[in-house]
Amino acid sequence: MITRLPAAALAAALTLLSTATAAHATPVKGAPELTHNALYKTAKLPKVGCALKKGTTAASTRKYITTLVGCLNKAWKPAIKDFTPVEVQFKESGDKSSCSTGLEVSGSFSEICATAIRVRLADDWIKAKDDRKVFTSVVRTWGGVVTGQTGIGRAWWGLENGAVETVMDEHNRRYYLQLDCFFGVSAKSLGRVVKDWKPVLGIPDIWKNRFHGKTANRLSWVRAGYETGGPKACNTWKASSAKVA
Repeated sequence: MITRLPAAALAAALTLLSTATAAHATPVKGAPELTHNALYKTAKLPKVGCALKKGTTAASTRKYITTLVGCLNKAWKPAIKDFTPVEVQFKESGDKSSCSTGLEVSGSFSEICATAIRVRLADDWIKAKDDRKVFTSVVRTWGGVVTGQTGIGRAWWGLENGAVETVMDEHNRRYYLQLDCFFGVSAKSLGRVVKDWKPVLGIPDIWKNRFHGKTANRLSWVRAGYETGGPKACNTWKASSAKVA
């Protein structure tokens, strides 16, 4: 999870952002890697048969996660130019440190560290009889793989915001809401049946921030990704401010 600080040292802000009264980030301008990314040309991801079975041992849970990431590699490879398969790295059980936040986490979690998905396994995932928490965490983390390999993450990080906090906040919401949409796309490609999205949208305390957006908007974007099954529905950068509030 990355939280951008106001880019006060950026040279010239966009005209749209020149004053606080005119500081509206909709739509994002001058950032084609965001608004016109080649990723959006992929209307639908292929259906990937993903035989997932999570037991209640550390070994079976590791196998589940490795299989899941392998399925995500297959699902997204056709949509991303020069796609590089992602591997899973399992942390030592006593290593509670998060590379993305610098904090220690007592339970299980997944995150992107460099170019790999790093996972810490604890009893909360291992002993769980259902796979919702582990599936949700890993697939949500995978959204960062998509933004990383398509240039979206780099372009988002470099967006000019005129040091206006409201503009920066909206840019960040656009990013995190896009991750919600990618989650829906992944779930559909893997054949995951989701009847209730609200548990899926739950965020562990360590990852919570004010940039996730309103629940109604999060539901709207995750459903759009799921119903269409493709990243074409996930262009939050051209959406109105109301849709990314």
